[in-house]
Amino acid sequence: MPQKLSTIISPEGSLEILSQQEVNRLRDTSANGLHDLLRRCSLAVLNCGTPTDDSRALMQTHHDFEIEVLQQDRGIRLKLDNAPHSAFVDGQMIRGIREHLSAVLRDIVYVHNEIQHYPKFDLKRGDGITNAVFHILRNAGTLKSSREPSLVVCWGGHSITREEYDYSKDVGYHLGLRDLDICTGCGPGAMKGPMKGANVAHAKQRRHDGRYLGISEPGIIAAESPNPIVNELVIMPDIEKRLEAFVRVGHGIVIFPGGVGTAEEILYLLGILLHPDNADIPFPIVFTGPRDSADYFKRIDEFLAFTLGERARERYRIIIDDPAEVGRAMRRGVDDVGTFRRTHSDAFYFNWRLNVDTGFQLPFEPTHESMAQLALHREQPVHELAANLRRAFSGIVAGNVKEEGIRAIEQHGPFRLHAEPDMMARLDDLLTSFVAQGRMKLPGSEYVPCYTLG
Repeated sequence: MPQKLSTIISPEGSLEILSQQEVNRLRDTSANGLHDLLRRCSLAVLNCGTPTDDSRALMQTHHDFEIEVLQQDRGIRLKLDNAPHSAFVDGQMIRGIREHLSAVLRDIVYVHNEIQHYPKFDLKRGDGITNAVFHILRNAGTLKSSREPSLVVCWGGHSITREEYDYSKDVGYHLGLRDLDICTGCGPGAMKGPMKGANVAHAKQRRHDGRYLGISEPGIIAAESPNPIVNELVIMPDIEKRLEAFVRVGHGIVIFPGGVGTAEEILYLLGILLHPDNADIPFPIVFTGPRDSADYFKRIDEFLAFTLGERARERYRIIIDDPAEVGRAMRRGVDDVGTFRRTHSDAFYFNWRLNVDTGFQLPFEPTHESMAQLALHREQPVHELAANLRRAFSGIVAGNVKEEGIRAIEQHGPFRLHAEPDMMARLDDLLTSFVAQGRMKLPGSEYVPCYTLG
């Protein structure tokens, strides 16, 4: 049995005072309450540093974990029962973990009170969604108006080879040597490596204000506990707002090897940048990995060229097995971003000028009906095709690896897609290559397409 510990702590750095109504909502265990969300996210934070990404196994192991918000005259305190022992040193909670726990509490309360149930934010309109993302980031203290552009977003797989993880650390090191900061999804693997590398580089450069920003959402953080290096944590209410937060606050993006989720993020990013309104906006993108990972990006590059055309290729650069060149390329790119924003009097801390179409902001629920309605052909604007490809990708992945998707396929048969045969053949080839490379978790031993062409 894992060691566990019970204690009472004060929040660290934020949200030390709550109303009685807010406390009651956090204690509410009904479907309308926030207790279950707070419990799941808090347990993931307390489990920081342990090598697991199975949220169900975590909840089963710590089924007796509880968290309660105590209202006191001098502010609130958090009562923890049967918390993971690894979150403590000599009976005292590790300070960084206490900060993460407080950030979870802060963002859950703020999003519920000020975003989801406040008429000022119309979450069915693009400008309302962007405004909500801005307010969540501002409330978290993430928007630094006095800092020069320096924030590099790093995407990639959480379950990668040791060679790929070490490579991501090397890249982070060379980014850090060039005074660049790191923003990731805050989990393990390609999200942890760059922060570790940059942390060492910042220490060598005597840079004491290095930023290690983690942006997550409840479903992700419950499965991927934030890594210990994250010194700024923000919880977005859903995946779409999380992705928009990345492209609004980041000044460039480095993409490491991953799986289908990483490929979806690439389609999201390129779909936004290929919108005509964003044609002149500089945003450096580098795909990179060690030599043994070259085929991952080769396959993605071929797929993007076939579906989105050469204009998409112009938006990114592939650098294989050269961390120093990645660092140089991102430094030049971020400097270009700074020059552009000065010229146009744009904010450094939030990219208001970027046009994020509502097709990339609204959640997509992959059902048989919604998948059949997708327009998968090249007789449409390229950014709209990218949005639809991302939706198709999401549905195909759900049908193969996600519990609800597998169940829907078992009940109703494969998704029926109305698409160009050549396009779907390329997509099928890409997914098959992920399986061959061990980048796609499957319930069986082989990949069986969960769709047919209508």
